[in-house]
Amino acid sequence: MNHSAAGFGSRERRERERIDTRQKILSAARELFVRLGYEATTMRALARAIEYTPTAIYHHFESKEALLTELSMLDFRALAAALQRIGKIADPIERLRRMGVAYVEFGVTHPMPYQFMFMTRRPPGAYKGVAHGDPGEDAYAFLRETCAEAIASGRLRPEFQDAEEVAQMAWAAMHGVVALRIAKGDDQAIPWRDARATAASACDALVRGLLR
Repeated sequence: MNHSAAGFGSRERRERERIDTRQKILSAARELFVRLGYEATTMRALARAIEYTPTAIYHHFESKEALLTELSMLDFRALAAALQRIGKIADPIERLRRMGVAYVEFGVTHPMPYQFMFMTRRPPGAYKGVAHGDPGEDAYAFLRETCAEAIASGRLRPEFQDAEEVAQMAWAAMHGVVALRIAKGDDQAIPWRDARATAASACDALVRGLLR
């Protein structure tokens, strides 16, 4: 066997192992942050959860804060990318409607990242790495921009002229659908309807209430 080819294969294998290890650490950290809370999660607890030594984890992430930053960047960018798939819809009203459905789809499909992003308390400044205000990476900025365009179109009722307020109304409505399903979805006393269908109906109702 060619020694240079063997060396390349070995480097490739080590790189795959490094990526797999980082992913394992990130997944376990996300789960612990959600289950225990950020403050109660320690690097030692994380090491026990995945049967690694703390030293091995520090080889990949220098601190718990670094883990939090990496997870925030990955998960918020994933949500932004899911919403951006409908970003080319020219009509801001239809875009707003479709964004709500896409948001709930992301939440019910990725419940652990969703809980980490929107149902887990974290310290101030924990969103480093997220490009706040950039609609291409910040889902809230994209939502606010869409609401501003809807207002500028002149089609909303006169009492709905604040893009931040409209964005937060829409966000709260869709968050409620996802959060209820995550927190209470196994409660058999409630005859739950399909979350995606509920989201679509809620988006329709919200939009009808906003329009003149």
